[in-house]
Amino acid sequence: MNRVVHPIEQESFRRLRARLDTSHFPPLTRAVVERVIHSSADLGYAGELVMDEGALATAHAALHAGAPVVVDVEMVAAGITRRETVCRLKDAGAGPGLTRSAHAMRLAYEEVGPGALWVIGCAPTALEELLTLDASPALVIGLPVGFVGAAESKAALRESGLPAVSNVSEKGGSAVAAAALNALLYHPLSAEENL
Repeated sequence: MNRVVHPIEQESFRRLRARLDTSHFPPLTRAVVERVIHSSADLGYAGELVMDEGALATAHAALHAGAPVVVDVEMVAAGITRRETVCRLKDAGAGPGLTRSAHAMRLAYEEVGPGALWVIGCAPTALEELLTLDASPALVIGLPVGFVGAAESKAALRESGLPAVSNVSEKGGSAVAAAALNALLYHPLSAEENL
């Protein structure tokens, strides 16, 4: 099913590309970079997002084959279109040494098992907890935001060797994390076309 792109979105991408040359990026990387910038109006993401085209291709295939999508908060879920997500934050509780966000990751893993796509846009502790699980993810979109733990949790994600999308600063958030997943959802299965 083809997605109908609103004229405002088309114009936004035209303006983005007029201000920033993204043509040197491989197709899926370009899609993620552009969608994240589109969601944030922050051209700086082009220089600080970290991802691997091969990992994105594998994740793209898994996503379109129906792999589950787990999110850390409902705000991320709200930004993901055309796909149901799993968010267990409402069911989670905090305990000694464990935040609600971390507990929610454990609960989600119990529900979905290995092979899911994990989209973390809010809580660094959710990303930290995911890294302790044997989740064997198809992809981790690790873009939590904040001055405490965000940059460090993303560095740990990159060091883990897991297939991932991250960035090298405190920036992030629900909108950009959802945008990164939407880039993979919207990208065609067989064509190299972008929006």
